[in-house]
Amino acid sequence: MSKKRSIFEEVESAEKAAPVTGGIDSANRGARRGIRIWLMVLFALVALMIVVGGLTRLTDSGLSITEWKPVTGAMPPLNEAAWLAEFDKYKATPEYKLQNIGMSLSEFQFIYWWEWGHRQLGRVVGLVWAIGFFGFLLTRNIPTGWTGKLLGIGALGGLQGAVGWWMVSSGLTGSMIDVASYRLATHLGLAFVILGFIAWFIVELKCQARELMQCRRHRESKLFSMSTGLMHFAFLQILLGALVAGIDAGRTYNDWPLMAGDFIPPYPFDLEPLWRNFFENAGLVQFMHRMAGYGLFIFGIAIWRRARKSPNSGTRGAFSVVLAMMALQMLLGIFTVLYSAPWHIAIIHQIGAVALWVLILRARFYAGYPTPDSLRGAAK
Repeated sequence: MSKKRSIFEEVESAEKAAPVTGGIDSANRGARRGIRIWLMVLFALVALMIVVGGLTRLTDSGLSITEWKPVTGAMPPLNEAAWLAEFDKYKATPEYKLQNIGMSLSEFQFIYWWEWGHRQLGRVVGLVWAIGFFGFLLTRNIPTGWTGKLLGIGALGGLQGAVGWWMVSSGLTGSMIDVASYRLATHLGLAFVILGFIAWFIVELKCQARELMQCRRHRESKLFSMSTGLMHFAFLQILLGALVAGIDAGRTYNDWPLMAGDFIPPYPFDLEPLWRNFFENAGLVQFMHRMAGYGLFIFGIAIWRRARKSPNSGTRGAFSVVLAMMALQMLLGIFTVLYSAPWHIAIIHQIGAVALWVLILRARFYAGYPTPDSLRGAAK
């Protein structure tokens, strides 16, 4: 005869099976903290590379090394005969013949060391990337889905080296005493692209994949879209700034807010064919840079006003910092023009561009992935 069971007795005595986790939880999380530290080192090196590159341009040192030797070029001249051999190669360039004829060996060594340092820093960046990437890869510490992203940084770095030589080679023949401005803009633009990817990956790796998905549910789509537009607009302004630097346009038309007493500089289209004016006409190039700067600032104000309505304090703060940096960067640009672009002001202006670029990316991330702290603060 079967025994009656209490209504309080559990029907099943077996232990409950452990819940099956989803694909995100079961994926390899990797050494996210270690990779972030490695990327921060890379970020600092690339930012320093941009600054050193700017100083190399401002000191007219970029054409002092006339050959591209990625490996053997790491060794500088070690005796007088080697120095004289490098100097003879430089004497064959248009820059020496048309601008620096009669330069002494010591003067040549000054510009040589700037360019050598710039290239050497590039080698250091490549070495740090390779050690970090292959170290994390071989120890299987790269999170799921991140191998291609981290490999992409290295590929862009290799491309940057080739673009750098493509830029330098434009000033070694013919009658140009500087590199082609559009090649300089390509070189600088790619540096900012690399820096942007590194910065984005640093903030993205701060959170686990599950946390990012949760934050993304609260994305402010309109603000995220506007900040994406701001990012592209700022990148265009950076390219225009490179064109200005490439032809020393900042050292002409040194009045503000007018140019030579007028809104539009004189003879903006006097070069032929017409397209050359957008790259080589100092007045038109500086005018484009000014107008884009005004437009960028106005757009920044519009986005800031939109961000003020955000329920997330972190998002509001991020866009307020962007607007403050934009105002500072505009003032630096005005001072650069008024003082004929002296190197110490011009390089601060370039550093300001780096800071603004990173702050825009940070604000865009906040708009796309509002942090849990911001959400809790909004609920209070």
